[in-house]
Amino acid sequence: MRAVIFDLDGTLIDTGADLIAAANTCFRALGHGDLLDPAADKAIAFRGARAMLRAGLSRVDRLDDAIVEREYVKLLNHYGDAICVHSTFYPGAVAVADALRARGVVVGIATNKPEGLADKLLRTMGVRDHFGPLVGADTLDVRKPDPRHFWEAVDLAGGDRRRACLVGDTETDRETSRRAGVPSLLVSFGPEGRDVARLRPDALLDHFDDLPDLVDGILVPDPVA
Repeated sequence: MRAVIFDLDGTLIDTGADLIAAANTCFRALGHGDLLDPAADKAIAFRGARAMLRAGLSRVDRLDDAIVEREYVKLLNHYGDAICVHSTFYPGAVAVADALRARGVVVGIATNKPEGLADKLLRTMGVRDHFGPLVGADTLDVRKPDPRHFWEAVDLAGGDRRRACLVGDTETDRETSRRAGVPSLLVSFGPEGRDVARLRPDALLDHFDDLPDLVDGILVPDPVA
């Protein structure tokens, strides 16, 4: 079966404000105040917890790997305690998963967010059952851009590796698809907007309503019984 595997943060859900709020909680506890801006620093948020900590601490000349590792666990705990105060789905994200399944396409998620937090986010937002299997940063001993992370999501979804694609929003997603040898579709409504075109994906996705037809054009259809 054809398979569409989604990234999560910045692709399906805009989680930037909640991620930055968790990081700023750490910075305030260290006596620095809020070091990241929810709007201006959204792209940093989607690069992960350590990236946010490094960016913020660099701004006050306090960057230290030991502090980053110590605060990393605290940041994840803060985030888990308030995981979707501001987070919202991008328009059409939930409906497109149902639309793809209606066409006989299996779906799944491959994210570099820890699996437990990703699962909690989807369940808290009431949509866990729409998106099939979930492979997180700690599900395996590898993560994106290692293609094994992507293939695990395809396999768990029951998809055909020869007819799978990745929908994402970052260079990491593009590199994952390149290493896996599968088509990449990058959203133009994520934190980088249409600047992701520089990564030369197989297609830019301007709205999730367009995804089913793009998939039909990119992936070989299932054989007729």
